[in-house]
Parts: sequence; structure tokens; C-alpha cells
Amino acid sequence: MEIIETKPIVDREIRSILISQPAPPVGVRSPYDEIVKKHDIKVDFRAFIHVEGVTLKEFRKSRTNPLDFSAIILTSRNSIDHFFRICTELKIKMPQEMKYICSSETVALYLQKFIQYRKRKVSFGNGKSKTLYDLLNKYKSTERFLFPCSNVRKDDIPTYLKENEFDYAEAVFYKTVASDLSDLQNIFYDMIVFFSPTGLKSLFDNFPDFEQNHTRIAAYGESTSKKVEEYNLRLDIKAPAPGTPSMTSAIDQYIKLVNKEK
Repeated sequence: MEIIETKPIVDREIRSILISQPAPPVGVRSPYDEIVKKHDIKVDFRAFIHVEGVTLKEFRKSRTNPLDFSAIILTSRNSIDHFFRICTELKIKMPQEMKYICSSETVALYLQKFIQYRKRKVSFGNGKSKTLYDLLNKYKSTERFLFPCSNVRKDDIPTYLKENEFDYAEAVFYKTVASDLSDLQNIFYDMIVFFSPTGLKSLFDNFPDFEQNHTRIAAYGESTSKKVEEYNLRLDIKAPAPGTPSMTSAIDQYIKLVNKEK
């Protein structure tokens, strides 16, 4: 990604933004639509990372047999897709009595793609950690838990299981990997927006010699912001923050300031 502009950053308006996420489906409104209309700027979407399933050979290295467990902890559609994909490749079928403990109703309903949905074996929280932990505690004394996850995952669930002495194991069923961004080599954006540390890693995996220069960097979340600093980049926009709870509101306020809009 070559930066060729040389004007001082304070004199540079924001006219183009790259969002490091997939574009919304056709026909679905984006929260950035209002920014495009309001400020007359260009906003592009590009996934910097994507999910790939681990191969059966890779999975076997974990020496995990899903049939050794009586309850499966599921936190996303990806975890469901790749859990059942591996089971199919292993040529095993989940027993009727297997319990599925899901982080939210949306995740639980997605299970219908793979199993006959019965409330007695599917339970779910409301998307918040406490409700998931309450469900796990309900079955703590009777079940052995398997947590299918990515190679990049938050520590909260495994830490809770370990600290509370659950009978559990975790296994990597899918990977979060850097996407090929080589076609962006000589394209300049006034701002790049990141939502995860892995998005920043992808940037440098693709462009090891990337120099920020006049490109503004926006980061959502504390871990993403810290990763910006670890790469010795200048963090221009951080969200959420007081007065700007969302990335769109933070970008909107920044553009008003830099573009000197009334």
C-alpha cells in the first residue's frame, strides 16, 4: 500500500475510507451510508481476515474425540459449521442426548441446520457472558464440556471454565487468517478502519513495509487500539469513547473537524 501524498495531515480532508470488514449484503443498509451521503465521501469495504476450517489432518493432532463429551459450547455460526463439518469428516454422528449450550438464541436457532431442535438438549443465553456462565454452572456437575473455537479467540470462556474447575477441553475447529490484499498495493485511502487486532496483523502480513504517513487509522475496541500502538502507528480515532459510542459516530465527528464542516 504505497502512500505518495505529501501535504501536512492537518490540511488533508477525508475523502475516502476503507472499512476492513466485508461489505453488507446487497439490499441491506450499511451504518456508513449516512456518512457517505452526509459528507459526500467514498467508503469501500474489504475483509482483511476470513475464516477457514482446519483440515481433518490438523484436527486429529489435537487428539480430540467429540464423542468423549456430553455438552458442546457454541458461540457462533462458524463454530457450529465447522464442528459438524469435522464430525462428518470423522464419520461420527452426535447422539440424541448430546447437550448444546449456546451464547445466544441466534446461535441456538442456527443449530436447526444440523440437528432436530429440542429445547431439552439446546439452551442459550442472551449474548452476555453471565447468562452463558449461568447455563454452564447448571450442568457443571453432570456434563463434560467441549468448546470448539478458532485459533484466535477471547480468553473469557476458557478462563472461566478453568478457574471454576469444569471438566472441559477446547479444540480448534477453524482458523482466522489474513486475506490476500495484494490488489490494494498502490491504492490510497485517507482512512482505514480496524475492528480487531487480527485485521491489523493482516495489514502487515500483506504489506510488511507499510508506512502510515497521512493515512488516518481508526480502531474499535481496547485490544484493537493497543495493537495499533504495538505496530507504532498513530491512532487518530478510537471508539467507543465518551460522546462517540459507535465507530460511525466517531468517524462522523472526526470528518466534521478535519473537513472543517459547519
